[in-house]
Amino acid sequence: MKKLIVFGTAAFLIIMTGLCFVLPGKEISLSERRPLKQFPEISVERILSGKFMSEFEGYAADQFPMRETWHSIKANLMINVFGQKENNDLYYQDGHLAKIEYPLNEGSLRRAAGIFKKLYTEQMESKNCNVYFSLIPDKNYFLGYDHLQMDYEKLTTIMCDELEMMTYIDIFDLLDVNNYYRTDTHWRQEDLLPVAERLVKGMGGEFSAEYMVEETGNVFTEHYKKIEVDEPFYGVYYGQAALDVAPDKMFYLTNKKLENCVVYDHQNDREISMYDMSKLEGNDPYEMFLGGPLSLITIQNLNVFLDSQETVGSSAEKELIIFRDSFGSSIAPLMIDNYSKVTLVDIRYLASALVGNYLDFENADVLFLYSTSVLNHSETIK
Repeated sequence: MKKLIVFGTAAFLIIMTGLCFVLPGKEISLSERRPLKQFPEISVERILSGKFMSEFEGYAADQFPMRETWHSIKANLMINVFGQKENNDLYYQDGHLAKIEYPLNEGSLRRAAGIFKKLYTEQMESKNCNVYFSLIPDKNYFLGYDHLQMDYEKLTTIMCDELEMMTYIDIFDLLDVNNYYRTDTHWRQEDLLPVAERLVKGMGGEFSAEYMVEETGNVFTEHYKKIEVDEPFYGVYYGQAALDVAPDKMFYLTNKKLENCVVYDHQNDREISMYDMSKLEGNDPYEMFLGGPLSLITIQNLNVFLDSQETVGSSAEKELIIFRDSFGSSIAPLMIDNYSKVTLVDIRYLASALVGNYLDFENADVLFLYSTSVLNHSETIK
């Protein structure tokens, strides 16, 4: 029996490894939203140096036949059979998939704050502008009571101390885990009107939208309508966790004013949609909000030029500049009513040293709006 198990296992591995040589490799993993390693170049030099086998190991792991099926079997065994609380730092709790964010990386926080302070000193300090910052808690803030959790109070204290020249706007108390997608890291736009209100009023603006929840559960406001997206949303954690979890439903908020705005992608020199429905068929449907990871976007509020009673009088001369990560894509449209223009800058893709070539901060409100997970891994910020 033991010999049968040994020979059976060896035969299985040999056959599967052989298939890696024969079967064509896939370019990307849709479930994990990342490119897969491709078959390495073969040469005598690379074989003798060991480089070929080193690269082949990575290729074989990525291109292993039925890889996602085996991944799912392993994850379900670890979580549902053996009772392990997490698998590869991913866990399922209170109906949500999440990834452990631990420990707190103080050096990363200070690195990010240093970049923000340099931007302030070189670009904003001499200008007539008001500068604010706000922190978006990741899902572990709400779910971490049964898992390792970083010290969010210390995180906030460090950022407030480092960015003492900016006004902090706290939004933690306005959120709970149900304001986030169950299978993804991001927050739900349809739940963000109270957050947008806190931010706008915290910057001295007015927020005119009144919101309520109808019996149907659909959120409508004086100005906004909630629209459901047809396609189911499988978030980034769905593929990584490989557990059988129902997909999310996606919604977006719109109104006549948002439909009368012009969104411009300066990175690719083109006009884009506020909500790009073509992204729903891509690797990350969340990119439907303002086209996803773009370095520089402006939302021009054409309503302020209309001669009507609905025009917001103070917004005609006011601009909001948001330094942001991907969370900013879904909340920025909800803040346009108070400004003639909202500019979104992502210094993960545009070097902060180049920002002054594109923006003038005179008479602007400036908001640094970042998720705690991005700040804890600030190597992505340039």
